[in-house]
Amino acid sequence: MTELFLHPDVLLRVREELNQIVGKDGKLKEPKILGIPYLHAVIKETMRLHSPSPLLAPHKTETEVQLGNYIVPANTQILVNSWAISRDPSFWENPSLFMPERFLRNKIDYKGQHFEFIPFGSGRRRCPGMPIAYRMVSLVVASFVYHFDWKLPHAKDEMDMNDVFGLSLQKATPLVAMPIPLK
Repeated sequence: MTELFLHPDVLLRVREELNQIVGKDGKLKEPKILGIPYLHAVIKETMRLHSPSPLLAPHKTETEVQLGNYIVPANTQILVNSWAISRDPSFWENPSLFMPERFLRNKIDYKGQHFEFIPFGSGRRRCPGMPIAYRMVSLVVASFVYHFDWKLPHAKDEMDMNDVFGLSLQKATPLVAMPIPLK
């Protein structure tokens, strides 16, 4: 929601897409929500910039392997920095900018098959809650955007976008916004 407040043009586009897909009945149902491409592009871009867990579950090499110019011995514990991968300029054009459109041009998904975007990890150690998270985040964001306009108690340029790193990524300063029901 913070990224949407900082980018009102993106918020407006998501709301317009929701109005087209949901229609006059105004009922947000899961099958409708899962078919909204720009909403999912926004969620993916937010997860790229603000990875839910910056360091993935530890992995261990079974055999000696070569990664780039490095030899990694067998039984070495490996930590994958998904936060750094998501901001790597060799994978992403303008990696520090919030640009949901980048996910409209490609087929990158959450499932861990595209190693430049692994917010839920990959392989056997992928987050088991990924399917429910995908659905719930989509439904919650769609509900917030479709049913409410938002008022911030301060100027947009005063919003703190710093993150606190730990096992999960947290906002340094929580978002404060007041919902205003749409008529």
